[in-house]
Amino acid sequence: MLAYYVKQEIRWLMKKKGFLIKSCSTFGIQPFQVINNVMDYTNDPELNGKYLGTITKDFATVSDTLSEASSQIRKRDISKYPIFVFARQEVPLGGLLINADELNLEWHVFASYLELFVQQGIVGQDGIEAFQSTYRDPNEYCCLFVLDEEFTNFVYIPYPED
Repeated sequence: MLAYYVKQEIRWLMKKKGFLIKSCSTFGIQPFQVINNVMDYTNDPELNGKYLGTITKDFATVSDTLSEASSQIRKRDISKYPIFVFARQEVPLGGLLINADELNLEWHVFASYLELFVQQGIVGQDGIEAFQSTYRDPNEYCCLFVLDEEFTNFVYIPYPED
């Protein structure tokens, strides 16, 4: 029942803010079918400079925090697949880890993980294996789920070397 409520809340928010609607309507599918049927789990070659620049700038600022959060999610056996949601508005996907307004960033960051994405219906049961097979080493790469009006996809960014 909770998963249904969360899914309805996300749909309402996406319609209100325009999330995913453009991407999904192109394919004639519902927003929650994207990851199962169309979305690639590897880096999107269509990621343009507009997104890459703002994502990398914010990522550079928060990468240490994300690396530590990823480590804790795995160390505490919460999940082997941490996911960090980058969104310009607050969304009910995971817990708010970094408030963009407080750090003068463009993207809010939410901590989540694969099992929660499955529970919320964002990754379907038939998409789990594909996600796991393309998931990169979490010690070296950060798995981002970038959620914006014109671009919604998984992006893997390497953590900066010390």
